[in-house]
Order: sequence, then C-alpha cells, then structure tokens
Amino acid sequence: MSEYVRFASTGPSAAFFDLDRTLIAGSSAFVLGLAARRAGMVPTRRFVADAAGAAAFKLRGATDLTSDAVRDRVLGAVAGVRHDDLVALNAEVLPRLLAKVRPEARRLLDLHRHAGRNTYIVSAAPVELVEPLAHSLGMTAGIGTRSELVDGVYTGGLSGPFCYGPGKVTAMEEIARWDGLDLGQCYAYSDSSSDLPMLRAVGHPVVVNPDGRLEREARSNGWPVVHFSQRTRVVVRRSASAVAATAVAGASFFAGTRYSSVRRGSGLVRLLRH
Repeated sequence: MSEYVRFASTGPSAAFFDLDRTLIAGSSAFVLGLAARRAGMVPTRRFVADAAGAAAFKLRGATDLTSDAVRDRVLGAVAGVRHDDLVALNAEVLPRLLAKVRPEARRLLDLHRHAGRNTYIVSAAPVELVEPLAHSLGMTAGIGTRSELVDGVYTGGLSGPFCYGPGKVTAMEEIARWDGLDLGQCYAYSDSSSDLPMLRAVGHPVVVNPDGRLEREARSNGWPVVHFSQRTRVVVRRSASAVAATAVAGASFFAGTRYSSVRRGSGLVRLLRH
C-alpha cells in the first residue's frame, strides 16, 4: 500500500447498508410474506402474486413508475394488519433473515465497528422488521419505512418519507445532522441501481453483486465492485477504472482511514483477505 497516501478521517463517519441482496442473500419481503401466509394474514393467491411482482421488479430494475409500485406494495402489504400481529412475526422472520446474512457482510460490519463507525441498515422494508434485525446484528440502528397507524392498525398510508431511492438519502441526511456525520467520509453498500442516490450521497460507495445498470455506473465512476457469495469469499470484479478504487476501499476497511492521491494499475487487490 505504499503507492497510496493515507490520512486519518477528519470527522465521524458511518456505514449504511441496503438490506435485500446486499446485507442478506435474497429478499426480506419474501421471508416476511411467507411468515404472514403461514400465520393466516395473507391469502396464498396474494402471496404468489406479490412474490411474482417482486421478481419482475428485480428483473426490470428501478424507474419512477416502479418506485411508486414498490411503495404501494410495501404499504399495501400491511394495510389492515394490527401492529402487534406484524411485530409477532419477527419470532419466525428474524432467525430466517439472520441465517441469510452474507458472511462477507458480517465481516464488513465488524471492520466498520472496529474502526469506530456506526452502522445502519437502510431499507424500504417495514421498520418493524429492519430495526430488530439491525439490533440482532449489533448494528447501531435500522432505518425502514414507517407506515401510518390508527388504533394499532396500519392504514396503508405513510408516516414519514418512503425509505427508497431519494428517500434513503433523506433518512441518511437526518442521521448525519443528529450525529454530526460527514457523509463525504461515510460508506454505503448496495446491489441495485435504485440506490444510486444513496451511493452518490457518500464519499465511499461500494457496489455489491450489482444489477446491470449499477455495474455500468460503477465502472464509469471508478467505484469498487465486490461479489459476495454464501461462502466466506469475495471476488473483486476488476476493471481499468476500478482497480485503484477497490484498493482504497479494501485498505481503508482495515486501517479505518481514508486514502487519496490514488494511482491506477496497481495489480490484483483482494478485498477482505482471509
């Protein structure tokens, strides 16, 4: 790492993690929907339709229209459900989600904690799911979608910003104000082009198992691209524009510092080497 100029962070920073297909393998919505179906809260026909819709959304990617569709699906999934009943599903949902947490993601959480950074999940999933999952992982907090409640029953409306796309940035900026964070020194991790606003809002964006559009954006911007598997192994996708950026990300994870004056052409860099 002698090729790089290293300097310590000048202010507090944090790491923000997308949930589905980033922190965990697969979809939290599918796990929650399955638990709701088993509890008799969701008819089988609706569960199958929602699962198909989620799969189609993943294949299409994100647009303004599908952003509205995601919001409607998240809010519609809990409309008419009692708050206590939704929270009770965590007895089944949390162990299943914890089993889906990628081993590489766990290691990153540890590295960021050891570097003194707060860690957050930022997800469109219900906050009733995201918050306890974050706490179970020893993270600082979980930021999720808050649905409106009247007399303990979800109305299908929002209670605050929708935590998706630009809404994630709004939530991150609020945390930054409260905690005195410099987003320019923060990290963000995601697999989806719908999270481009989140990735662009921080100084250290890291792309995980990206969709096609996000991978093109990462290559164009020189962002690190990492591929998480179910095993404790990370394969780094190298390109002429990303090698140096990946080296910076990998080194700073271990040192808890930020690097500048990056030179390209440094050869193979292994992120999170065991």
